[in-house]
Amino acid sequence: MSLSRPLIAVTLALAFSASATAFAAGDAARGKVLSYTCLGCHGIEDYRNAYPDYNVPRLAGQHADYIVAALKEYKDGERQHPTMQVQAATLSDQDMADIAAYFASEAAVKPEPSTAPIPAKVSTLCVACHGKDGVGVTSAYPSLASQQSSYLEQSLDEYKSGERKNAVMGTFVPTLTAKDISQIADYYAGQSPGLKTLDRQLTALSAK
Repeated sequence: MSLSRPLIAVTLALAFSASATAFAAGDAARGKVLSYTCLGCHGIEDYRNAYPDYNVPRLAGQHADYIVAALKEYKDGERQHPTMQVQAATLSDQDMADIAAYFASEAAVKPEPSTAPIPAKVSTLCVACHGKDGVGVTSAYPSLASQQSSYLEQSLDEYKSGERKNAVMGTFVPTLTAKDISQIADYYAGQSPGLKTLDRQLTALSAK
């Protein structure tokens, strides 16, 4: 008897969550100081990566464990982005935990129930980990609500090409068409309120 896609997704989600690394507790106050470099890109609303062209992700309100995991992947070369790899290479595990704690402390507001139609691929593949509203069922999974749609599309494209590697995402993303990817990105980007962009100048001034 074969398992349904939602049940497979739940099974993989639980397995991934159980195996997630227990990261050191972060110091949000120290992370606020360290994050000034991050805010050069992530603190500007609608700031775009040059090539390929897409909006850099919003980080305020993101789960700390996910931010740490992403930074480690850049540092280890499991994610390919020259600027992020250079930045992550300079960070210790504690630096990563502190930066993540700071961004996570800027809590995103949970989205209100949406009346927008749910794309079929969202309901069958995404909700087990990222939830219907895009908040993420555990801290191991990124919140997607109000994330930049172009960034979500770019991320899915990278999982599909193998540029990003993840046991859970690698199971489902290869089955997605370009239309599926666009619909998923637009749906989660439209869940609002959610993730947000911190103003880098206000943040820098408040840190003094």
